[in-house]
Amino acid sequence: MARALIVVDVQNDFCEGGSLAVAGGANVAFRIGELLHQWHEAEPGDRHYDYVVATRDHHIDPGDHFSREPDFVHSWPPHCVAGTDGVSFHPNLDPQPFDAIFDKGEYAAAYSGFEGKSHEGGHPLADWLRAKGVTAVDVCGIATDYCVRATALDAHEAGFTTTVLTPLTAGVAEASTDQALLDLRTAGITLT
Repeated sequence: MARALIVVDVQNDFCEGGSLAVAGGANVAFRIGELLHQWHEAEPGDRHYDYVVATRDHHIDPGDHFSREPDFVHSWPPHCVAGTDGVSFHPNLDPQPFDAIFDKGEYAAAYSGFEGKSHEGGHPLADWLRAKGVTAVDVCGIATDYCVRATALDAHEAGFTTTVLTPLTAGVAEASTDQALLDLRTAGITLT
């Protein structure tokens, strides 16, 4: 029984200064970066996680997910466009410890990391985790009310024991974040 940390979409465009910035995103990146450094420096037998993976929005042509007049619910300004700096991990987050990175949303909206495929081999996240013997996941990242919510719900639905590390998340808006946390709690997901 292995445990994995899933770091969701801690990218330049979702942090302050990005095209779709979430307040507190850079601070979340910093705190997750600290956790990753502690994990990376620990002896293998003392590590809380057996694996650490990351998801990234990686848009090429996501259709009506991008809009010149976004509603900020179903459509958004262009963000995390493949080949731009916005798609990169925030500099406060050291991506070196990641065992795998899963890109999502190339040609359609994709909120859940479980819609992504790994760089190496093109494996879906659930298949990759199962192949490693992972039975439990902790989820953190950006944004609580969208991609973190969707990733955690899909993890739970896929049969993984799921915890959301709420101090290591940032939401787009207070009302939608509160609703997301209620949805996660109602689904039986643990919130810290």
